[in-house]
Order: sequence, then structure tokens, then C-alpha cells
Amino acid sequence: MTTIRKIRADMNEAQLSSDLEKYRLRALELGASNARIVKAEEIPVDERIPMKCQIPRCFGYGAGAQCPPNTMKPAELRELLKKYESAVFFIKDIPAEVIVRDKATIKERVDAYQQMYTMVSEIESAAFYDGHYLAVGFAAGSCRHTFCGQLPDCQAMKGDKCRFSLKSRPSMEAVGIDVYKMVALAGWDIYPIGSGAKVQDVPKGTLAGIVIVQ
Repeated sequence: MTTIRKIRADMNEAQLSSDLEKYRLRALELGASNARIVKAEEIPVDERIPMKCQIPRCFGYGAGAQCPPNTMKPAELRELLKKYESAVFFIKDIPAEVIVRDKATIKERVDAYQQMYTMVSEIESAAFYDGHYLAVGFAAGSCRHTFCGQLPDCQAMKGDKCRFSLKSRPSMEAVGIDVYKMVALAGWDIYPIGSGAKVQDVPKGTLAGIVIVQ
């Protein structure tokens, strides 16, 4: 049963620290390979990140309500981050044979992305019920193709209710967060993997998620 905490006008710093550590550990319980607490001001935001969704054009560009150009812009996120203090950042390592774009492993690849969306959703929900009601999370990849890849469209693009409204959200990259840089700064390994990558050339894949808490 979820314990719902009373909303406070001020957040006790000791309580916030305890909550952040709880969410960090929860990420690991849910399958994250690594997780750490970061300051909101440390989150790198760069307009060039969503540019790479367009050049070369990603198959998700414009296809869903949570992918560029339909998402929050980097400048907007940068301003919003000034109102936050802390976040929990986590990654999930994916075997090379799953992460490369091979039709033979598409089910396993979609499952891995869905796991990341679930992690972000559950941690954001926990923060919400702990009184951090403005907590917001970003996941990895296109939710359009992660959840509705076998369906004809993104319902939200037509003004209808999203089929997966509690899990659907932009990826970190979609709003301009430099995931490669953030992972590298954390001291974790990450490799650039494009559509032409071969299994033998890729040590591993990495999916990242973040929940900006308070």
C-alpha cells in the first residue's frame, strides 16, 4: 500500500536527502545498473541534442506527442531547472546484441526500453506521493515506438487520450539533456551506437532515465 505523505509548505532538507537516497535505491531495485543523486544545476542541457533527432532524421521525429518537435524545448527546460534542486539519475546497461538495430532482437529491445519507462514512472510516482508533487521524469527513446510501435498512430497527436498516459513521457534527449555527457561525468561507461553499429564493435548499450524531484 502506498503511504501518502502530507504536503508541506517547506521541505525539510534531511527529509529530502532521505527521500533522494530512497529513490536512488529504488532505481537499483527496479533494474538500474547504476544510480546517483545529482543537483539540478548539474544537468547539462544543449540545443544541439534535439537537433540530432532531426539531422539525420530519426524515425521518431514528429511521429509522437513526446518526440521533437512536439516536446518542451531545451531553453524551456533550462529555465524550469532553476526552480529545482535535486534529481535522481540512473542507467540500465543493455547487451550489445539487444541494443543494435537487428529485427531478430526487436522484442528484447522494446522490453528494455519499456523497463526504463517503468522505472521512471514508478520513481516519479513515489516522489509525488511523498509530497514532491512537482517531480517530473524523463526516460529513454521514443514512447511512440516503445509502447505503440505495432499500432497505427499516436493517439495524443490527434488530441485523444494517450494509451499509456502514466508511462508516456519525453526521453531525456528529446528535451535537450546531454545524456552522453551526463553518463560520462558520472564516471560510467557509454558508447555511441548508430544504425550501422555491429554487435562485435559495441561493448554494451546504455539506456538512461532521470527523475527531477524537488
